[in-house]
Amino acid sequence: MNFQTILKTSRPNFLLLPPLCVLLGVAAASVQFPDIPALSIILVLIGAIAAHVSVNMLNEYHDTQSGLDATTQKTPFSGGTGALIEDPASAKAVLVGGVMAAVVALAVGVYFMLNVSLWIVPIGLIGLLIVFAYTPWINQNPFLCLISPGLGFGALMVMGTELVLTGTVTRLGVVLSLIPFFMVNNLLLVNQYPDAEADKAVGRYHALIAWGTTVSTTIYLFFSLMAFELITLLLVFGQLPMWGSIAYVGLLLNLYTAYGLSRHKLAIGNHPQYMAANVVATLLTPLIVGVALIA
Repeated sequence: MNFQTILKTSRPNFLLLPPLCVLLGVAAASVQFPDIPALSIILVLIGAIAAHVSVNMLNEYHDTQSGLDATTQKTPFSGGTGALIEDPASAKAVLVGGVMAAVVALAVGVYFMLNVSLWIVPIGLIGLLIVFAYTPWINQNPFLCLISPGLGFGALMVMGTELVLTGTVTRLGVVLSLIPFFMVNNLLLVNQYPDAEADKAVGRYHALIAWGTTVSTTIYLFFSLMAFELITLLLVFGQLPMWGSIAYVGLLLNLYTAYGLSRHKLAIGNHPQYMAANVVATLLTPLIVGVALIA
């Protein structure tokens, strides 16, 4: 067992997303309760990051076992880390690590279930289902594979955060949860482009394989517009201060990525600047919206 391998398979560079989704949940909660206990926020962060670590490690384990990671085109954003290809002896430790991270997320959920609301139970169960089923089963269903990332990071993480901090989910929390729902779906969709042929060879059947690049790029553009339509609604109805409109920078980045997808299609991995723009938009948008609501 090599600790560096285990750390690498957790994909620490990608762990900025859970705190930003939690930020949106905290922003929704702070409208009702300005003084939220710091301990509760810390526990939510631990649970959210643990869930993401779990799905990353389990994905790395399964993709190495299936042979997928040995055939993918590696980019800074897709294709796996290659850690288990270099150190296959650590495979079992990575599997155990992924399961243990899920146990940590579960423990946090149980704490809030006992102390705040039983409504966290269905959210937690759906989240655990996504964590354990995403790589071996969900990736074989185009629709479920398309929406599961956004469901986990958006609907479940944002609304779950508001629920455990306040005991309820408001209309604002639902709207905020839909922003990362659309953007994180897009994040995973774009990252599938360089891997499409390798994915197909090992039996995956996600949206890109099922429906092709033209439909997938159209979906990407639609999801991008939907996310920023929600921001527009927040601005129009006075829920978001006007300076929050800086978040529209994310839309420009999404349009840039859509242009790259339409031009380069499955070869987008050779032009990582378009993938990078998508990642920046996905991280920057909830950051700006969350800070604007709390400030």
